[in-house]
Amino acid sequence: MGRADKRKTVVVSAVNLRKGGTLTILRGCLEYLSGKTDQYRVVALVHKRSLCDYPGIEYIEMPWCVRSWLHRLWAEYVTMHGISRRIAAEDGCKVWMWLSLHDTTPRVEAEHQEVYCQTSFPFMKFKWHDLLMDYKIPLFTMFTRWAYRINVHRNDYLIVQQEWFREAMSRKLHLPYDKFKLIPPEAPLISQYLEQTKDAAPEGPDRTLFFFASTADCHKNFETLCRAAQLLENEVGKGRFKVVITVKGDENRYARWLYRKWGGVDSIDFHGFMDKVELFSTYRKAGTLVFPSRVETWGLPISEYVASNPEGCVLAADLPYAHETWPGSVFFPATDAAALKKLMASRLYGTK
Repeated sequence: MGRADKRKTVVVSAVNLRKGGTLTILRGCLEYLSGKTDQYRVVALVHKRSLCDYPGIEYIEMPWCVRSWLHRLWAEYVTMHGISRRIAAEDGCKVWMWLSLHDTTPRVEAEHQEVYCQTSFPFMKFKWHDLLMDYKIPLFTMFTRWAYRINVHRNDYLIVQQEWFREAMSRKLHLPYDKFKLIPPEAPLISQYLEQTKDAAPEGPDRTLFFFASTADCHKNFETLCRAAQLLENEVGKGRFKVVITVKGDENRYARWLYRKWGGVDSIDFHGFMDKVELFSTYRKAGTLVFPSRVETWGLPISEYVASNPEGCVLAADLPYAHETWPGSVFFPATDAAALKKLMASRLYGTK
């Protein structure tokens, strides 16, 4: 027998989303669906409920999925199939919509399936140095090239955030262009943080302050910014500018390598993690956001910075994602520290 409650059931699977912009996407999705629970039964498959707890949502925690790729594959193609059948037994009908928020298309019983393509790693050119810093990044690059293809034809649509990614995925997966839904993220909902930080930069942004907010992952390319800062300090001297990065130096092998190499550079502040209030306060103070990441689906800090600091400047890697995220950026070759140093010097001297 099915449930007396005949709301359509929506399942959101996001067992691998735990940090950064992808967690922001998950929270935004569940916050929206939390307001629709009079119309839908919403079931969320997550790493931990505490990361994204919203009223009216039913949660299934699956923390074991992140132990290895084998665990993740088992979850996607075995465990989730069982969950879909159990929900169908409870409802008396198939799940109406199964939305996967992390690239893979699980084997489930559902009337409709959609997948959000949240990583552009298949298009990243990894370096051998990446293997030394975090072997999982190059392996993930190769894994996603394969994993995207599994069951992909089950989906009604594939959701992407940028046009270049839509075109590239259409070619790579041999799928029709109109099979992809282009849904750029909305302007960040930052009004509460803007209000809390309205006095952060009363005289306008500081040209001598450069900022890069991101996680300590090797593809984020902190080393190009650190090299550029060292070159600029050698040129203009100590105490003339400050580069603040959200790496402390002890998070992982990559972070420790960064700190060993550039921890002694006076102009670099290995600040570490910032909560939202401190983050937006720094956005408003910083005259320049530097964003050298080698691969992104969007680049959320760019959008947050532009919304927080209209007078500021963005120096971004000359890659397709950055051109779509903020065409008003000043671009530099992603791994060219000398070129970035010149742009930083221009900002410092007020010529850009």
